[in-house]
Amino acid sequence: MAKRIDYPFEVRPLTTEEGGGFLISYPDFSDCFSDGDTVEEALENGKDALKSTIAALKAKDIPVPAPNGGSVASGKFVARVPRTVHARLSSRAKAEGVSLNTLVLAFIAEGLGRKEGHA
Repeated sequence: MAKRIDYPFEVRPLTTEEGGGFLISYPDFSDCFSDGDTVEEALENGKDALKSTIAALKAKDIPVPAPNGGSVASGKFVARVPRTVHARLSSRAKAEGVSLNTLVLAFIAEGLGRKEGHA
């Protein structure tokens, strides 16, 4: 079984000027990023980019940084929400055919993009 690679990542919406969709980047690797039309696609493409980046570093005998090499953020957190909010989120995720985590991640990425002026 392949070892799971757990590196923190950031996803943000891309503006129309940037081509639209979503960008994924990995803070532990300055040149590792990818994109996709949807959050799910960006996450999948990001996994491929991360694997390729790590393989390229190893091929050149360059040390591969440990996850969270320069950060204290693990990329995981637990949020408690009212049952009614949970029910609405679950219903929306089901209607859109995505997991609850994916839906919430998309909302967070979209909100951060607006806050930072990227939307």
